[in-house]
Amino acid sequence: MSPAASPSRGPVRPGFYEFIALIASLMALTALTIDAMIPALPPIGEALSVSDDNDRQLVIGVMLVGFGFAQLIHGPLSDRFGRRPLLVGGLLIYVTGSILAALAPSFELLLAGRFLQGVAVAATRVLAVSIVRDLYVGRRMAQIMSMAMMVFMVVPVMAPLIGQIILSVADWRWIFWMFAATGLALGTWARLRLPETLAPENRRPLTFARIGGGWRRTLTERKSLGYTLAGGMLSGALFGFINSIQQIVYDTFERPNMLVATFAVIAGTMSLAALINSRIVLRLGTRKVSHSALFVFIGFAAAASLVAYGGNSSLWLFIALLTGSMGAFGLCGANFSAMAMEDMGAIAGTASSVQGAITVVMGAVIGGTIGQFYDGTTVPISLGFLVCGLVSLGIVLLTERGRLFHEEELEQEQVAA
Repeated sequence: MSPAASPSRGPVRPGFYEFIALIASLMALTALTIDAMIPALPPIGEALSVSDDNDRQLVIGVMLVGFGFAQLIHGPLSDRFGRRPLLVGGLLIYVTGSILAALAPSFELLLAGRFLQGVAVAATRVLAVSIVRDLYVGRRMAQIMSMAMMVFMVVPVMAPLIGQIILSVADWRWIFWMFAATGLALGTWARLRLPETLAPENRRPLTFARIGGGWRRTLTERKSLGYTLAGGMLSGALFGFINSIQQIVYDTFERPNMLVATFAVIAGTMSLAALINSRIVLRLGTRKVSHSALFVFIGFAAAASLVAYGGNSSLWLFIALLTGSMGAFGLCGANFSAMAMEDMGAIAGTASSVQGAITVVMGAVIGGTIGQFYDGTTVPISLGFLVCGLVSLGIVLLTERGRLFHEEELEQEQVAA
């Protein structure tokens, strides 16, 4: 498979596996920045005199606000100035925000640092996808994204443990120093080993007309909009899981000691699914794999709903059914992203930013809604998964005009090659 473009390359090029490792690390920075803070919220509230426990959630929420909306800025800037300078600059902002939060004497200054972190990690998310799209298209892009997702999906499980380990030996501020060191290391790696991937002839002027045109094309092109919305629905299920799982394990099944193990099993299954996808997508195609997995997702969600209504009291059965759904999710995510970007090569940065913002906002709203419906049972999360899967399937059917499993991407890849 030939690259999708012929970008201007620097004197040093990373090897294939180093490239995947760098992309995976950039993608994983978001999860690390969110999840490593979870065990630190109580000591932060105590140290900075946060009287209302709910206000401590702003440490997560403010970062997500910066992350969601900043994606709309990074894409157009990278289409004009290139991927590499925006990526390195974003990581420098991340280091700055981390240091500000580490030294913050007040809760307000800490939130300012978290907002900067969110703005910065938005750059790593947008540019990671754009860089891959600059070089690859279709099945090959889906393969690389799946291999990167194997690392990305493990981080949400490891990050709280990393935060807890730091807290066991040092003050909570050292978590932010860890963030700063990580951002500095990634920035140095990208500066030394990643060439510019956007060819000069593919750069776009930074004008309101061009940005508006890029947004309009991203939101009106059938596959771009369709698979972005379908992915957003499945992301809603993922956020619903994140919001609800602690209460379910602690309160519904009264097994708090199983929380870490539950996260590990589910994240491990998602990572395994991403590995399987990277091995089979070149042979079977993005549509066959993701459309089949979507039916599997719905099947497990339907089974979980029936069991929940029957008054299931088995944590192991719940984990098995949820693991099946999230494993199928792992076969959909990278493929949906690749298909959404299939015809967006000329505006990859802008398209990636718009698609990413929509996916994050949809996932946060839907997942938050699922979490708010928690009633002491597994019914809300099971029905939430089922509804998300069915709506996602409906969107895919509309996007593909009723044709599932077909091989349209073969024609597109042949033209690109």
